[in-house]
Amino acid sequence: MSVTLYVPRDAVALGLGANRVARALFAGAERRGLDVTIVRTGSRGMLWLEPMVEVGTAEGRIAYGPVTLSDVDGLLDAGLVNGGEHALRLGDPEKIPYLARQHRLTFQRCGVVDPVSVADYRAHGGYKGLDAALKLDAAGIVAEVRESGLRGRGGAGFPAGIKWNTVMLAASDQKYVVCNADEGDSGTFADRMMMEGDPFNLIEGMTIAGIATGATRGYIYLRSEYPQAFATLKEAIANGVKAGYLGDNVMNSGKAFHLEVRLGAGAYICGEETSLLESLEGRRGIVRAKPPIPALKGFLGKPTLVNNVMTFTAVPYILEHGAKAYAEYGMGRSLGTLAIQLAGNIKHGGLIEYAFGITLREIIEDFGGGTQSGRPVRAVQVGGPLGAYFPDHLLDTPLDYEAMAAKKGLVGHGGIVVFDDTVDMAKQARFAFEFCAVESCGKCTPCRIGATRGVETMDKVIAGTDTQRNLAVISDLCDVMTDGSLCAMGGLTPMPVMSAITHFPEDFERGGQMSVAAE
Repeated sequence: MSVTLYVPRDAVALGLGANRVARALFAGAERRGLDVTIVRTGSRGMLWLEPMVEVGTAEGRIAYGPVTLSDVDGLLDAGLVNGGEHALRLGDPEKIPYLARQHRLTFQRCGVVDPVSVADYRAHGGYKGLDAALKLDAAGIVAEVRESGLRGRGGAGFPAGIKWNTVMLAASDQKYVVCNADEGDSGTFADRMMMEGDPFNLIEGMTIAGIATGATRGYIYLRSEYPQAFATLKEAIANGVKAGYLGDNVMNSGKAFHLEVRLGAGAYICGEETSLLESLEGRRGIVRAKPPIPALKGFLGKPTLVNNVMTFTAVPYILEHGAKAYAEYGMGRSLGTLAIQLAGNIKHGGLIEYAFGITLREIIEDFGGGTQSGRPVRAVQVGGPLGAYFPDHLLDTPLDYEAMAAKKGLVGHGGIVVFDDTVDMAKQARFAFEFCAVESCGKCTPCRIGATRGVETMDKVIAGTDTQRNLAVISDLCDVMTDGSLCAMGGLTPMPVMSAITHFPEDFERGGQMSVAAE
């Protein structure tokens, strides 16, 4: 009897030895005369358990993890292929509390399917969204997206339906769909996990977008730091073309959609859509002034729909189940689910897909299990390196665009980075300025010069030089950057700086002497 083992092939698992584990499992099974097939999947998102090996049994999949090379023989001897008992046995992965509590709409197939197999994707419900879309006209597809309440998951939170409708109505001989996969925020990895674990979900979402807007060509702009995602996407796209899901006649519908992957050169600013388009056209990634907006004049001067990976991958569920089903999740004007990425000083880091409205404290304590160090949480940064630092008394804030904005924070791409009570917030504020100075495209003065002056002034504060006067200079500088920068790079840099000063003033008034809680 043949037994199927599932071993992840995503970047995290590979970094933790998944390839060595897979080879050892196959060799060990062969020595024991066991008929084993190994399927390489993505990660389910419980990163502290990687590599997590699963075995298909009559009762369903049984998981074991984290599995190291030295564990393989013991697992096989304990009856791994039959779901046998072992210290690493986790049971049904769907029942692990971290996973069982989630609302897995977008990530439902990650860790389950072979990411480059069209047949496996289809067998697990894939392409039902495209099936439904092809039964509607363009306006009907856009209406579903609009009524679902889906907002751009890249950080801006702009209503996706409005953007889709603008491109649909634009008159042009050629239109484009561009996926912003330049996932550069610290502590974020949802895009990478999706592209490595379920790339056809992204391909399907972009295909639906192309049909809805009249675009026949699409591009995935991928950061160069994601080689596994690049290889997986290219293989999946090639297989999609062979199976008739991409090309001149998508699913025999008479509609064309061609898709390519393009690698960026590693610039954080290319996460901003107009810089991305400049780079995609072969030029240096520099922010464009708006208007005109990309929806009217984007790639090569043509109407272009630019959305983030998580925006496109929400679309197949919406088309399959309907706008109302998606909108039942969430709260207020923040509808659907959010891919939350939990990182930093945290015991159980990983990906959590949950409806908008869950609080930061619930995420950190109920999912994350508190800090890895065991020390108290002091600060939590939400929304990437340009997001605000929240102290303990703000951790009951729900993850919701409006609720976060009311506390002078942002949801961003859903990244959450946790710090314990040993963190020096003055140095974190300095880092925000330094990050902006390094990553600025240099086009506008407030960002280019402001960030550099910010580093210099923060150094004076940290050194205890004329502290109050220099803090006043930083406040004025932040006002100029917020109001005068051309894009969010310079415009949002003051958010982490001012939140650190506001919520942790003691770290800016001690002349560089770090205050660490008593052991």
